[in-house]
Amino acid sequence: MKPLLALARADIVLYLSNRRALLVTLAAPILIAAFFGSVLGDPPTKPARVPIAVVDRDASAVSRSVVDAMNADSTFAIQEVAEPDAISLVRTGKARAAIVIPAGFGDASTRSLFRPRGAKPEIAVHYDPSQAITLALVKGLLAEHVMKAVSSAAFSPQTGLALIASAREEVEKSDALDQVRRRNLLSLFDSVERLQRGAAAAGDAQGGGAVQGFSLPFETRELEVTSGIDRKYNSFAHAFAGMGVQFVLFMGIDLGIGVLLTRRQGIWKRLRAAPVSRALLLGSRIVSGTVIATVLFAGIYAAAVAFFGVRIEGSYPGFAGVVIAFALLTATFGLLIAAIGRTPEATRGIAIVATLLLVMLGGAWVPTFVFPEWLQTATLVMPTRWAIDGLEAMTWRGLGIDAALAPIGVMLAFSAAFAWIAVRRFDWEE
Repeated sequence: MKPLLALARADIVLYLSNRRALLVTLAAPILIAAFFGSVLGDPPTKPARVPIAVVDRDASAVSRSVVDAMNADSTFAIQEVAEPDAISLVRTGKARAAIVIPAGFGDASTRSLFRPRGAKPEIAVHYDPSQAITLALVKGLLAEHVMKAVSSAAFSPQTGLALIASAREEVEKSDALDQVRRRNLLSLFDSVERLQRGAAAAGDAQGGGAVQGFSLPFETRELEVTSGIDRKYNSFAHAFAGMGVQFVLFMGIDLGIGVLLTRRQGIWKRLRAAPVSRALLLGSRIVSGTVIATVLFAGIYAAAVAFFGVRIEGSYPGFAGVVIAFALLTATFGLLIAAIGRTPEATRGIAIVATLLLVMLGGAWVPTFVFPEWLQTATLVMPTRWAIDGLEAMTWRGLGIDAALAPIGVMLAFSAAFAWIAVRRFDWEE
């Protein structure tokens, strides 16, 4: 045990003596995490409006009502332009989508509200595929505004009576309807006509007569699910988890390359003359690497707590367990890469690819919930996914130590496998 600790202490002192490298290793994840947390995190006080281009080729009362409603909606920033210009705005990234209301939409849409058969008018939505989530937003809000405008026109005494008369004629002449359905539709038309005549009479008496269209029968209240009712989500918690994992892994690469450089300098040959086994020598590197990685993680999270409001809302022992387990994983990962690469030059190339894959698929850059469902399942084989999930569970999610046990267990299992392969495959001579 004493030789193991002595070798590990020498590695730690050597690493910490390079103050410039230590400063860069600590500063880089803090700065990048601050950037990602501020850009991808909490919504601004006044949310940015979605730029949308609108083409109204109909210019009817219904289409005008839809466009006016979208202009009044705080979600959209509307530009009314010609169709070629609208598509150009989307292509150049100046608009998220372009909505094209076709000619005859107002008449056709109100008729389709009561028409039992036949094609319905189509509104074309040209959208930016790089921001496809905008499409669902546009379609949902468009459906709301169109429904209000069309139902208002359908039940208005000024336009609705002629519409119902036309729809009644189509139903009476249709051969595709059975008697029961035809009777029910005609009864519906009778009720609508009575409503329209009542609105017309009220309008004559009051000088109005406008009928409000249908609206959604509910409202929503958004509630964040965090560690407590009074706790807000802190986007920096994810950013520091991701960037901490990434840059501590880079330290593991330096550890592995350092082992290979030590071997190239002939130090390994001199150590072989002493009673030092391969397992003891590599074990000391694992111990020193684990200690260094733990210190780095502690420094990164100290900055997160001090300057960015990140808090350990869950279990402190669970958080410490996740950090130490990942530190051990980092140390064994560095040795594994060194054993596979064999030379410093080859190891550096392999390590960069392997590390980028681990942090990308582990959710270090963006949360894994934005991945496709199949990829979310596939990334469960990535130890970095478990590390980031464990760190988030112990910070903003505020979960207990039981939520840290699975990430710790998975990372310890990977560490054991990495260490075993490294000891088996590592060569004493280049």
